[in-house]
Amino acid sequence: MSVEGYLKQEPGFATRAIHSGYKAEQESSWAVVPPISLSTTFKQESPAQHKGFEYGRSGNPSRLTLEKCLASLDNAKYGLCFSSGLGATTAIVNLLNSGDHIVAVDDLYGGTYRLLTKVAERLNIKTTFVDGRDPQNVENAITKDTKIVWLETPTNPLLKVIDIAKVCDLVHKHKGVIVVVDNTFLSAYFQRPLNLRADVTMYSLTKYMNGHTDCIMGSISTNNEDIYEKLKFLQNAIGVVPSPFDCFLVYRSLKTLAVRMEQHMKNSLAIGQYLETHPLVEKVIHPGLPSHPQHSLLKKQCYGYSGMVSFYLKGGLEESKVFLSSLKLITLAESLGGYESLAELPSLMTHASIPPEERAKYGITDNLIRMSVGLESVEDLTADIDQAFQAVKNLNKK
Repeated sequence: MSVEGYLKQEPGFATRAIHSGYKAEQESSWAVVPPISLSTTFKQESPAQHKGFEYGRSGNPSRLTLEKCLASLDNAKYGLCFSSGLGATTAIVNLLNSGDHIVAVDDLYGGTYRLLTKVAERLNIKTTFVDGRDPQNVENAITKDTKIVWLETPTNPLLKVIDIAKVCDLVHKHKGVIVVVDNTFLSAYFQRPLNLRADVTMYSLTKYMNGHTDCIMGSISTNNEDIYEKLKFLQNAIGVVPSPFDCFLVYRSLKTLAVRMEQHMKNSLAIGQYLETHPLVEKVIHPGLPSHPQHSLLKKQCYGYSGMVSFYLKGGLEESKVFLSSLKLITLAESLGGYESLAELPSLMTHASIPPEERAKYGITDNLIRMSVGLESVEDLTADIDQAFQAVKNLNKK
């Protein structure tokens, strides 16, 4: 299905999600669903001669099945899975040496910010943060030591949209610099950065790609064999690998990715439109709405939009706490991308690791609320939000 005004969806995506990576004929039983391989080690015919697997950390049939499917969905030659999204990020950062430099967008997941500023910087890998909405800002920050440009688009939590193709064109003029795109917020269904000339697509599979809030995992996809071989080495050497059971769960979840994302989009648009009309809302940030400053760019490079919406509530910390604590159907919790709706306060939760002065500079204030709109009935979600707004009204009457 293609959404009006967006890129035309590639044919066969849902088919690849269901069938890529596994054929029943692989198993003697012809099982339609791939069995979970829990073995930590594998018998060898003679020393160093095996059937492709030797030790569970180095490779596992369940993981390989998922990696093949993920690569297919991103139109990539190679895919690799890691124990978490931050595990994937850690592996990518470990491509670098002391003295190397990263350029990253200035609005990104708090855990990524923490890794870059508290861990990588301690290893003498510096990061410069820029507003990626202007691609020239990215190129201007590149130095002779730069090796990675790190993008999130849409960004977390302010949902800025970055022109991936333009950034890649500028960055690739600089030899030896690669572009990594964290595609967690849109999934491979709504955005495929490798098609836009990015070198690596990275995911927290925990979110939309899995979509069931029941396992933590990360991944990368790439068409660059050199990057793949280096990251495959690091996957094993660092040991940031997922369990076979979690690989089974994500592979299962990908079968419904297309239909889930279509419904996330419908629901979040309805909630975004509702929020824009509410008198207690200062501003709604939803790239799928015409009010978003990069709405046309989103349509140019994406196939649709997910369930993410942020908004500024009129008031401050007290009003935000009352609103979030009053929600009954929508769960006050970190994370996103599951079938259930979640809401959180980035300043105290997902982005608390960013220093207060930096949060204030970016606009991550105590009245900014981030919502992951799930698959519930829109009428029920709207009613829940409305009664939480009523609690804020009652607070203001006191």
